[in-house]
Amino acid sequence: MRDTEEQGVPTWEEVARKYGRFIYTVAYRLTGNEEDTRDLVQETLLRVRTGLRTYKPGSMEGWLSRITTNVFLDEMRRRKRRPVELLPEEPDRVIPAASAADEALAAETISEEVQAAVTRLPEEFRIAVVLSDVVGLSYAEIGETLDVPIGTVRSRIHRGRMMLRVALA
Repeated sequence: MRDTEEQGVPTWEEVARKYGRFIYTVAYRLTGNEEDTRDLVQETLLRVRTGLRTYKPGSMEGWLSRITTNVFLDEMRRRKRRPVELLPEEPDRVIPAASAADEALAAETISEEVQAAVTRLPEEFRIAVVLSDVVGLSYAEIGETLDVPIGTVRSRIHRGRMMLRVALA
């Protein structure tokens, strides 16, 4: 047996196979679109590959949520620093990609209207609501993931849900 199996740590391939859909769902709820979701999942899996060396068996979903959220936050910070990208010279020649099966599944589980409202939430509220209501993490796990106190988690989830109610009313 390998050392990782003896310690209960899965291989990268096992994580990708078993938790790929979970990572995709979290990523899709955070980004709200297929292109950014694919990038987020890819970067998350790259970080998982390097992070498995130090992973201590526990809540795999919590650990993966933390990585996915951190990758998302890193990308949001990076986008704020770079200028807006221009459209291609001939935008009509750009062919949109076909919908992936995962995108179709994600679209079925939450209506487009709700997903659009979630995507419009300020990032700190969106992340808290997604981790709570979509991923199903406890307030303590969300606090650990975001490195904030539980009271802040409760406040962000409450305020995020209120914003969603207003947006969907």
